Amino acid sequence: MMAETDGKARSLNGASGEEEDQQEEGACKSKKDTGEASGDKKKVPGKSELKANQDTEVEDDEEDTDSMDGSGLYSLTEDGQRESEGDGRDGSKDKEGGRRAARKRNRPCSGSNNNNNNSSSSDEDEEDEHKDEEEDDEEEEDDNEAIEAWLGAELRDLRGPVWRAIPSLRSREIGREAQQFVRRVCGARGLVQRLELQGRLERHSGCVNTLHFNLSGTRLASGSDDLRVVIWDWAIRRAELEFDSGHKSNVFQAKFLPHSGDSTLAMCARDGQIRVAELSATQRCKNTKRVAQHKGAAHKLALEPDSPCSFLSAGEDAVVFGIDLRLDRPANKLVVVKEGDKKVGLYTIFVNPAKTHQFAVGGRDQYVRIYDQRKINENDNNGVLKKFCPSHLVSSESKTNITCLVYSHDGSELLTTYNDEDIYLFDSNHSDGADYCRRFKGHRNNATVKGVNFYGPSSEFVVSGSDCGHIYLWDKHSARIVQFMEGDIGGVVNCLEPHPHLPGMATSGLDHDIKLWAPTAETPTGLKGLKEVMKKNKRERDEDSVRHGDQYDTQLLWFLMRHMRNRRPPRTRREGADADTDESWSSPDSSDEEEGGPDHVQCMSS
Repeated sequence: MMAETDGKARSLNGASGEEEDQQEEGACKSKKDTGEASGDKKKVPGKSELKANQDTEVEDDEEDTDSMDGSGLYSLTEDGQRESEGDGRDGSKDKEGGRRAARKRNRPCSGSNNNNNNSSSSDEDEEDEHKDEEEDDEEEEDDNEAIEAWLGAELRDLRGPVWRAIPSLRSREIGREAQQFVRRVCGARGLVQRLELQGRLERHSGCVNTLHFNLSGTRLASGSDDLRVVIWDWAIRRAELEFDSGHKSNVFQAKFLPHSGDSTLAMCARDGQIRVAELSATQRCKNTKRVAQHKGAAHKLALEPDSPCSFLSAGEDAVVFGIDLRLDRPANKLVVVKEGDKKVGLYTIFVNPAKTHQFAVGGRDQYVRIYDQRKINENDNNGVLKKFCPSHLVSSESKTNITCLVYSHDGSELLTTYNDEDIYLFDSNHSDGADYCRRFKGHRNNATVKGVNFYGPSSEFVVSGSDCGHIYLWDKHSARIVQFMEGDIGGVVNCLEPHPHLPGMATSGLDHDIKLWAPTAETPTGLKGLKEVMKKNKRERDEDSVRHGDQYDTQLLWFLMRHMRNRRPPRTRREGADADTDESWSSPDSSDEEEGGPDHVQCMSS
């Protein structure tokens, strides 16, 4: 790390002294020309020859260990990928150039006009340049070794395959263990390694921020920056229903309420509104109603697994609402999340599927907080039941935020992803303050509010998107990457939704489409290009942590957006969408400034 910091300082010095370099290089060049005339020039191998020799040695000494047998770390040394991965090397070459310029500036260049010393001075310059190249190569090698050591830490060996295709198919044919067949297939590592793109669902005209399957897995709901919600029959890739959400800003989530016959859809958005859409059996939206209003953006909703009429919401105003659609005033403020006396804006919330009275939240600090709805007393530890945080982040000066958290299928584990940090797995049954159990590395979570999820019927895998545009799947037990796929062309994958009963999933991000994935590849993945992408993600993360200080306050940005929006003329309603004068369902606790758009909107399917 000291070498890396030193390299950055030299690069800055090289950039600021460009004019001095040009003058010195001109003086040295005149000396070099005179020295060549004397005939005493010493031949020194050039950079291209050194690079060729270095590549030859690498090819001889290293072998490709990019396999899924768990015997090696994330090692990829294919010759065919070196050219395609040149982008990652360009940045390091630029840094090398800056370091060399700094060294040349620090070397004495005599101003004497004594021609007798010209030849020796030229030889010394070339020898110094050769030494500079060797030092740069050594620094880059040390940097790569440090990153590989970091990536390889905290890993376990992959376990043997749990599901074998031929014995399982034979057992199914004779009626033995038929009920467990699909469950075991969905959790098989061999099929995860064969996931590939099956198709795209195209209808939205903005980034797709949310995906959610209904309980049966036959329908998929999506929401977008275009303020529209689409219900898909994903199997035939057809949009069955499209309607205006009623929100005034980016739709962040749209979820089917369980056991409602797919007739009720809960939504939240950047405008802070929590809205509910009533869908009919004739493939149309009856209306959408506002049921709560946060004072900041509302990123996530948390469904209660067995309830068709109640759910939770969390917002950047630090408020958690409990919403019961059976009540005249559905929204009830459960808690205001605080650390000491300071409010903590929230990005994510999830209900424990095994203990539905418990829920976990995360947001603009490093702590995972678990609450029990039956006994929230804000005068006692701010109502928190227990908190989790990776030990090295407790006293960290960097402002790490939790962008998403989810419980496992049985509620025993809690998965958390941090911005510009890693993904951590906690045992939800551990006591307050317990450290993490697993750590998943390699991706990059910086540009957006990134999601994370479990994959498999028994939460066998961890899946996440990345700023590099790839999708990563880790084996939960070993924390090793078992699948690596190119996701959005736009460069960021945010949302990952596994199918509830089949081996496959849907993903979305900055692209305006939805991608469907299924295990249909003939051969398992080779993880081609993984090592270089992981190194690039790590380098960029380290550089950003040094370069950037405190980021803009999200609440300030929210205030500015509201101010600019209020100065614009009101947006005309879409043709065919009639306003309704029904009273809003909003709670009196919802907001002091009710500016969240129409309370009740009639929807027309397009």
